[in-house]
Amino acid sequence: MPQQGSGRAGTLVLVGCGQMGSAMLRGWRDRGAAERYIVIEPAGRHAALAGEVDVEWHAAADELSDGLGPDAVVFAVKPQIIDSVLPNYRRWAQPRSLFLSIAAGKTLAGIARHLGETAIVRAMPNTPAAIGRAITVACPNRHVTEAHRHLCDALLASIGESTWAEDEALMDAVTAVSGSGPAYVFLLIEALAAAGERCGLARETVAGAGELARASSESPARLRENVTSPGGTTRAALDVLMAENGLPALMQRAVAAATARSRELAN
Repeated sequence: MPQQGSGRAGTLVLVGCGQMGSAMLRGWRDRGAAERYIVIEPAGRHAALAGEVDVEWHAAADELSDGLGPDAVVFAVKPQIIDSVLPNYRRWAQPRSLFLSIAAGKTLAGIARHLGETAIVRAMPNTPAAIGRAITVACPNRHVTEAHRHLCDALLASIGESTWAEDEALMDAVTAVSGSGPAYVFLLIEALAAAGERCGLARETVAGAGELARASSESPARLRENVTSPGGTTRAALDVLMAENGLPALMQRAVAAATARSRELAN
């Protein structure tokens, strides 16, 4: 068992080792987040992690003992199947254990219906987790202690930055903006590349602009103004993008649609 508040787990169970799960597992191992890693993955060992001696692989939860008592169980499975997965882990619900779900749209109450009255955190990371640059928002239920928060912070730090939201109602918007947001950016690169017929140039332009926005203390609006000369080429392009039915309005509708879908998945 880890030292209280240390942020390091003794036994950590990962349920699902797809793209996000494997990114988390690599980050945990690099940071020494736990003493023992157990992966439940019906598809078998992940090729890049198959030879690691500190990782145990199992096809199903029933291959493990009822007395295992993991410090944390992380659910990295699709929201469409999580209801069928969760009941297999209720036997490990105890005061010191943390259950962390990254299934989009699945509410704390929905998870608790399967796990009971135990410490549950609902989190929404995004795909830059694959390079350690995710932004994750986590929401706790009332059973989550400070020790659980420390442990959760340590687990999420392995894939990037994280913050807490105490109001679960915000999580649908979080899913629509940060969770789905990388897809919007990839579409922008795709469209920019198609317009200019230079994929590499589009990639580097978006990556550089994003890094500037991240590092700068100025607002995105100010950064946009800094690069826009009156009567210039950028101004001509922005007049199109910012027209009445242009990019801002389109993005509002896109985020609203993703938020609505997140709410539907929760019901």
